[in-house]
Amino acid sequence: MTTKNEVESKIRTKVVVSERDFSIDSEYDFLSSNAPRTGAIVSFIGRVREFSEREDITGLHLEHYPGMTEASLNKIIELAHQRWDIQACSLHHRIGSLQVEDQIVYVGVSSAHRDEAFDACRFIMDYLKTEAPFWKKELTQDGDYWVDAREKDQQARARWQSSASDQS
Repeated sequence: MTTKNEVESKIRTKVVVSERDFSIDSEYDFLSSNAPRTGAIVSFIGRVREFSEREDITGLHLEHYPGMTEASLNKIIELAHQRWDIQACSLHHRIGSLQVEDQIVYVGVSSAHRDEAFDACRFIMDYLKTEAPFWKKELTQDGDYWVDAREKDQQARARWQSSASDQS
C-alpha cells in the first residue's frame, strides 16, 4: 500500500543526452501534464553563443561518456529533489557538433511553489556545469580547443555547498 507521503515524494524525471535538438513545447508538456499540484514551472535553455573567453567562436563540439553521463545527471536531479519539493524534472543535453545559436541544454523543473522551482533549476544547472561528464571543444576560425569548467562555474556550485551547511 502506498502512503500519501510516498506518492508526494516521487518525482517524474526525464533525462536525455542526444545529438537531436529538443522541443520546448514537448518539455513543457512533460512537466505540466497530469500535474494538478504544480503551481510553478521554471526552465532554462542554454544556447551556443559566438563568444566565450575568445570572441571568434563558430561552434561547439560536445562529447560524453554514455551511461556514466545519464547516471550523473540523474544523481544531480536527486540531489535537487533532496533539497526542494520538486515534482518533475526534465533535462536534455545535446552532444556532437553544434553551431552558434543552436540549443545545447534544457533544464525544466516543476513544483508547487516558484521559489523551489527557481532554486532547483539553478542548482541543477550549476552542478551540471561542474559535475556532469561532458567534454566541450570550442570551435574557432583559428582552430579548436578543449575547455574546462570555468572558475565562475566552480563558484556557483560552491554557493550551494555553503548554503547546505548553513541549513544543517
